[in-house]
Amino acid sequence: METWAFLDTGLKGPAYNMALDEKLMDWHRQKQIPPVIRFYGWEPATLSVGYFQNVEKEINQEAVKAHQLGFVRRPTGGRGVLHDDELTYSVIVCENHPKMPATVTEAYRVISEGLLEGFKRLGLQAAFSIPRTVEEKEQLKRPRSAVCFDAPSWYELVVEGRKIAGSAQTRQKGVILQHGSIILSLDEDKLFDVFNYPNEKVRTRMQRAFKKKAVAISDLTSKLITIDDMKASFKAGFENALGITLIPLVLSAEQEMETVELARTKYSTDEWNFKS
Repeated sequence: METWAFLDTGLKGPAYNMALDEKLMDWHRQKQIPPVIRFYGWEPATLSVGYFQNVEKEINQEAVKAHQLGFVRRPTGGRGVLHDDELTYSVIVCENHPKMPATVTEAYRVISEGLLEGFKRLGLQAAFSIPRTVEEKEQLKRPRSAVCFDAPSWYELVVEGRKIAGSAQTRQKGVILQHGSIILSLDEDKLFDVFNYPNEKVRTRMQRAFKKKAVAISDLTSKLITIDDMKASFKAGFENALGITLIPLVLSAEQEMETVELARTKYSTDEWNFKS
């Protein structure tokens, strides 16, 4: 059974979290480390936006500040995500790895099998979302809102038709990064506060519709599930689904310094976070 690295970095700041995902790609590309699965959280709670999002147009920065949220632009695409009471995961693996299909969509499916297995271990009957109609496929190309959990994409996880995990993927110089949010509980009012709307009526309509499209783990079960429960379930889920054994990765002092420096010079800057 193949051995991959496992890293649980706990609660970290937004710039550090994105910097470490990028550095893990670099180190894997340079063959310093094997493929990696990482778990992490956010301190403070953070709004992350996709690489291509227009912050000035879509995000209410006053609300971000009022809720004392962190803010960062991800290196991956997709829409805005409120990272609060959740487990965030990232998977870093070479494109030419034997387990990785050539197409982005199929690689997404293979990696997300680990999530599917994790949800089942928590007692939740999750399934893959597969847009089937022309209308559903077109909607993915032109999302109606800036909110990530507003609609599921190819092979994202749904329970009873509602999205329960949101993920995004990028490929850089031969290495795949897929990361995403597994929501334990969600403050919908806070989430919808941080986006811009043409008027209050539109916000109300979108927020009402959102309840039918997305769901958090805590809303699906009466069983008390903790972040530690989630970590154990999804770690085992990735191992089983990918046919791998995970061994702990400990960052060296030099690697830690590289990450902090990248966080400072890139992911903490207005030039990166507010680029148009």
